[in-house]
Amino acid sequence: MKRWLDWRMLRMGLLGFSSGLPLLLVFGTLSFWLREADIDRTTIGFISWVALLYGLKVLWSPLVDQMPLPGLTRYLGRRRAWLLLSQLSIILGLVGMALTDPAEHLDLLVWLAVWVAFASATQDIVVDAYRIEMAELRLQGLMSGFYTTGYRLAMFVASAGALGIAAWFDPDEATYQHEPWVMTYLVMAGCMLVGLFTTLCSPEPDVPYQRRDRQGWGAWLHAAIWRPFSDFIQRYAWTALIILVLIASYRISDIVLGVTANVFYKDMGFTKSEIAWVSKGFGIYMVILGALLGGVAVYRIGIMRMLLIGAILAAATNLLFAWLATVGHDFWLLVAVVGMDNLSAGIASAAFIAYLSGLTNVVYSATQYALFSSLMLLLPKFLGGFSGAMVDGMGYEWFFTVTALLGVPVILWILVAWRYTDVELPSRD
Repeated sequence: MKRWLDWRMLRMGLLGFSSGLPLLLVFGTLSFWLREADIDRTTIGFISWVALLYGLKVLWSPLVDQMPLPGLTRYLGRRRAWLLLSQLSIILGLVGMALTDPAEHLDLLVWLAVWVAFASATQDIVVDAYRIEMAELRLQGLMSGFYTTGYRLAMFVASAGALGIAAWFDPDEATYQHEPWVMTYLVMAGCMLVGLFTTLCSPEPDVPYQRRDRQGWGAWLHAAIWRPFSDFIQRYAWTALIILVLIASYRISDIVLGVTANVFYKDMGFTKSEIAWVSKGFGIYMVILGALLGGVAVYRIGIMRMLLIGAILAAATNLLFAWLATVGHDFWLLVAVVGMDNLSAGIASAAFIAYLSGLTNVVYSATQYALFSSLMLLLPKFLGGFSGAMVDGMGYEWFFTVTALLGVPVILWILVAWRYTDVELPSRD
């Protein structure tokens, strides 16, 4: 019971909320907004590539990991300074998006979404490092469970809450109006204050890092950029390739499906209110339940078993969407499909976050975790950009079936990784 009352857990949940809020505002919720503004599915699919920035964050993670920010780092510390800067940038970007109508200025809205995604990915780099540095390996499963709970609560706010606000201020859902989305995104910008206040009230982790004032620029860049990657290769040798392939493919089934989820619900005739309270309301509670169950299960039975279970569930539940596509508008079937899918997603996410956390060396936590999480997102987000065109070409039923089949090689690869790698208690020295 003492573990659950640890203040680090609550702090991690609040920072998880701050991390989860921007994602759907430049991804799923934005897709629904664009569809309502009569943007075609193929274009929406390609705009989803904005989220590729989450998969490219490894490119600037060494700077976030090691470089101090003038003024801020001195008073707040390395992690909190970067957190504050990224959170303020997200707030400004969301305000800009609120004031931009995609029906008239689609290009500008996309660039603002890029800004928010970049700042959000930077925030994720720091939060992931903060989580790893604030607790020992044995607690990473529970930490990831609380992080995922906060993350998913934020996704509820950014999806169900956002759609609910838009529906409340929309005088007629039959026609597109920009004003409801202005209010929606302004409220979402205000919700980011949760993360900002948590940052200001949190302690700075006491871990070593490479300070540039103690060495020349060349030596500092070598330490900040090269050493995190060479450290990983040295610790895992040839099995590093097995690990990296697993990371790159683990989330492929659900991420590729997720690009078109909101567009699918709208095309099936579900209203904003139905989507908000079923897919984004009830579904979020099921994700939270899954995350907590997954976190406890990792603590009790180990990471690799839960990775395997999560991969099987993620692939299998995609077939439920194919079933819903054949039936059409059925409220209670939507409840069942969303409930099973999100429960599975919560279990898989908690196990995977614990797995990635265990692979890192605490000295290079931000850079190494950014490498892993970038690989996790890059391929699925890239393939997801073609999802609109795929649906146009093959229909929803076959599209969801294909996304389920994408999970079969992942399941087999987990068995390979389990056989040749030891990640239950990895070295982090």
